[in-house]
Amino acid sequence: MRDTSNTRTSAKRTSSRSSRLSIVLALSATALLSVLGPTHAAPAKDPLPADIPDYQAALDAVKSTAVRNAVCRFLRTPLPTGTGGPVQTIPEMNEPCQGLPTFTIRDPLALNEITPGFVAGTARPLPTEAIKLTQLVSSLSTTVNGRTATVMLAPTQGGGWHLAAVRDGDSDASYAGKATVGTLVFTEPQIRGWYQLKLNTVEPLNDHARQGLNGQASVSLSEYQQLVKARYADKLPGSEYDTKGYSSGSSPQHKEDGASASTPLLVGGSGTALALAGGAVVLRRRRRASTG
Repeated sequence: MRDTSNTRTSAKRTSSRSSRLSIVLALSATALLSVLGPTHAAPAKDPLPADIPDYQAALDAVKSTAVRNAVCRFLRTPLPTGTGGPVQTIPEMNEPCQGLPTFTIRDPLALNEITPGFVAGTARPLPTEAIKLTQLVSSLSTTVNGRTATVMLAPTQGGGWHLAAVRDGDSDASYAGKATVGTLVFTEPQIRGWYQLKLNTVEPLNDHARQGLNGQASVSLSEYQQLVKARYADKLPGSEYDTKGYSSGSSPQHKEDGASASTPLLVGGSGTALALAGGAVVLRRRRRASTG
């Protein structure tokens, strides 16, 4: 009887250990999945970024014929030099991409900016309240006739994304692509400063940002809030700076220019703008705001 009892006790202990091991393995697997996120659950298929809403719509937009044609028209238009001068209209083209080198438009990346509430000091110095997703940016896979360009998408009311602008150069997409797991890249558009947020620490990514931090290698998010609040105390929503459209670093397009609110704005270097208006591309020079 004693041997039978010992055997039963041993069996119960073995069963108990196996049960606990199964629970531990299950919990470990659950914890691992929660850390990796759903994007690692199906490695056979490229995942969609969980932090960008309606990302499939953004992919569809940058791969669409309409966006590609807009980029080709932009690349075919010489950027003006100097300031002033008459508005230049470029006729519509039936095959704007014909004859241009082959290129693709890369997958969109998040373009994050500081929020008005963070600048005003009404929002807490927390990543969820300090930074917001405003646009998506996509660069070209190669230079075309010696030029680079960035496609900018804006959220569509009711969901989805649409073409907002094509900008000369690819710095926006290059900086946006520096985001890594556990970090957030954002811009202070008024000074063209790019920063990386690591937990609660703000670090500069370019010279404009270093100047914005007064030459410091890093500051806390709370300290950064004090800096931008001091810089833009007179430029908050509702101020003259805001109502004239300078809050994003450039003046608004005037209504008499003939482009509707839904018309894509093609922004070139040095404040140059190309607007698709009434079936034509209108070339104009835009002013840039000075924050100093």
